[in-house]
This record gives sequence, C-alpha cells and structure tokens, in this order.
Amino acid sequence: MKDLDKIKMLRESTSLGISDCKNALKESDGDFSKALELLKKKGISVMEKKKGRTASQGLIEAYIHFGGNLGAMVEVNCETDFVAKTEVFKRFVKDLAMHVAAASPKYLDKNEIKEDELKNVSDADEYIKETCLLKQAFVKDNSRTIEDYLHEVVSQTGENVVIKRFVRYSLGE
Repeated sequence: MKDLDKIKMLRESTSLGISDCKNALKESDGDFSKALELLKKKGISVMEKKKGRTASQGLIEAYIHFGGNLGAMVEVNCETDFVAKTEVFKRFVKDLAMHVAAASPKYLDKNEIKEDELKNVSDADEYIKETCLLKQAFVKDNSRTIEDYLHEVVSQTGENVVIKRFVRYSLGE
C-alpha cells in the first residue's frame, strides 16, 4: 500500500489533519497500525487538554422509539454555538440519544457507581462496561465505545465536548 493511501485511511479513521497523519506514519516507519495507535493517543491527549475549558453551549436531543414505548433524552455541551450547529456534533448527540434508549446505561462513568454496589457484583469490569455510558460499546458500531466516539468528536470539532446528562424512559419500568 502506498503512503498516500495510508494517509487517506488514517484521516478517515481518525479525522485528524493530513500533517498529523503524515507525521504519525513517518514516526512509525510506515507501519499503518502503529501510526493509527499513535494518532489515537494524540487524540486522547488533545481531549485531556480541552477538558478544563468551559462547555456551556450544546444541544438537547430526544429519541422516541417506534411505537412510543421507549425514549431517551440527552444533553451534550460544547464551547461554542458554532460547533453545536455542525453535522458532526448534531449526529453525535442524535446517536447518543438513540444509544441511551437501546443500551440502557445507569451511569455516565464509573465514578458515579457507589463502592458498595461494585462489591456486590462478581465481575466489576464487566459491570462497568454494561452500566456506564462512556464504557459501553456503541450500538451502531460495537468496535468502539461511546468514549471513543466522544474522543473522535472532540478531535473533529477542536472543542471540549461534554455529555452533561441523560435519561431513559420505558413503559412499565
């Protein structure tokens, strides 16, 4: 595979810039998987830097499943109204609302779980993956987690993006 093809594939996989993809490929001596891993790490470090920035704009999205027996609502914040209007951000919020309805998370992340609750389960890691939104496999693409998807959105928008809150309703529950 030519370097140009590898760069194109890296861009499609990470949504990072051409120069970032070129540098990662060069740093990994042309190894696509190593370059991809480097870029994912870079995306995480970029997200860490943006975490402290205030995110007071955003969207609230509702998803109602066919038949009206199941629904979810999410609030996702970003730094500017400009980003809130982008297709990338809107798609993420819509996907997230649908995911909450389908996957039924209890918590945003593991910090919300009480220690007593974790002591009562046989496999804490599995419990966290099932009940924490950020650790759940994304229902539309189970090769990545919601946290991975969030990192991609931060990388694509260049802003801090925060899942503020969510709620799920189901008739009879």
